Amino acid sequence: MNPPGLEDLLTCLRFPSVSTDSTRNADVRACGAWLLDKLRGMGLTGELHETPGHPVLLAKNKHVAGRRTVLLYGHYDVQPAEPLGEWKTPAFEPTIRDGRIYCRGATDNKGQLMAHVQGLAETMAKHADLPVNLTVLFEGEEEIGSPNLKPFLEKHRDELKCDVVAISDTGMVAPGVGTFTYGLRGIACLEAKVHGPSIDLHSGIFGGAIANPVTAVARLTAALHDAEGRVMIDGFYDGVQAIADWERKAWAELGDGDAEMLELTGSPALFGEPGYTERERRWARPTAEVNGIGGGYQGEGSKTVIGREAFVKLSFRLVPNQDPDAVLQKAEAHLRKHLPPGVRLEIIPGHTGMPYIMDPHSTLGTAAQRALKTVFGDKIALIREGGSIPIVQAFKDVLGVDTLLLGLALPDCQAHAPNENFPIANFEAGVRLNQALLAELA
Repeated sequence: MNPPGLEDLLTCLRFPSVSTDSTRNADVRACGAWLLDKLRGMGLTGELHETPGHPVLLAKNKHVAGRRTVLLYGHYDVQPAEPLGEWKTPAFEPTIRDGRIYCRGATDNKGQLMAHVQGLAETMAKHADLPVNLTVLFEGEEEIGSPNLKPFLEKHRDELKCDVVAISDTGMVAPGVGTFTYGLRGIACLEAKVHGPSIDLHSGIFGGAIANPVTAVARLTAALHDAEGRVMIDGFYDGVQAIADWERKAWAELGDGDAEMLELTGSPALFGEPGYTERERRWARPTAEVNGIGGGYQGEGSKTVIGREAFVKLSFRLVPNQDPDAVLQKAEAHLRKHLPPGVRLEIIPGHTGMPYIMDPHSTLGTAAQRALKTVFGDKIALIREGGSIPIVQAFKDVLGVDTLLLGLALPDCQAHAPNENFPIANFEAGVRLNQALLAELA
């Protein structure tokens, strides 16, 4: 027998709400409207607010003076499902296998979002109210960097006043281990295009006399790191916040992260900045990564050509005391410094997001820990996470409040990848976590 709320989750998953694909705009809106109807049906009031992009859903219970106000955030947009051929079952038809739901968005973020919705529904059905003043904010643009959310927060600042934000859009370190993420890395992206001749050239007739943009991109990319994985951009590590002793100790007690990472990724060996464990590198050290690279002939067989241009797409994950715009300036200066002669460099800045960190031992942080222990038992983990949720710092900047990140995804849930999945047991735990968290915050 399916647990309460599971059918609603399966319905939500069937919306192909891919925010980056303009052909899916109607599906994104339909998913937001369905969620709004669900929240209204349980007794909340709300509406969809228009933005220059996809709508923001805002809903509330009746706010009572003297109660703590909690803003619950989630996102109903999802990543593209491609490559479709690697899915074992259709990407937007939720399929249950071995206690897990397989579907795009199952873990990021619809499974976690709907666990909170079901927790609210059960509490409202039992008590006709919640123990706190609640504001629900679900957006449809998180997967494209939330470009319209910060302006929305600024415009609705008074309406969104709260004491704390709660989000489940992060992960658990292991099955059954309640996990409180108190820090996130920031992000800064760019694309570097290298332009050479005005047309593709015959590599025999012109080779040796004209600079090859593909070779130039390869050299630029290689200049980002030294042989051991340190980022070689001048000033990249300036001001980076050191890892606290208690953090090193707590993370080391989570088990053999090196072995776990090799098993999870299938990589032949670990690699990265010397002097740090794999968890420390992922959670608390900045990185520079190549997300895409190309140029020249990509088809079958040979085509002896010097392509007229090539590109590399870069992302930088940042930690406290690093500013994304400053890092992009340093990265551009580094690329221009190492640009080989005979080509022209074009820099196209991408989206950015600030790093975030809070004190997990604060009053609100300890309330979150108690809620986790209520659901998962005494064994909980306090971690930072390597990913980025840019809006978390936006909540801090605009509303002046901290965010409690209580994730429900497992390391092998394959978010953003084919065969994304979410354990039904984690959905059920998330329902209980919503109820325990609101009770503790009250």
